[in-house]
Amino acid sequence: MTHICYTRCVASVKIAYAKAHFQELLTRVAKGERITIQRYNTPVADLVPPAKVEKPKRKFGTLKGKVKILDPHVFDPMTDEEVDAWIEGRL
Repeated sequence: MTHICYTRCVASVKIAYAKAHFQELLTRVAKGERITIQRYNTPVADLVPPAKVEKPKRKFGTLKGKVKILDPHVFDPMTDEEVDAWIEGRL
């Protein structure tokens, strides 16, 4: 026989039930429910959903002026000789 006690939107379960149905309890917690685990009718642990954390907005242009391109010709197209050397593994 399973005893789950609901008080003030908080479910209380015994340790044996929590061990046997841990996956079910985690699913309920993920949906926002708070669950108290009891030993001999004394609360020993609370399963609570994680606090919502807001990600900071990204700021574009923060690396402007901090990146240096050492070779000014790095984005120039390759010549036919360079392509042939690259394909053959000489470059």
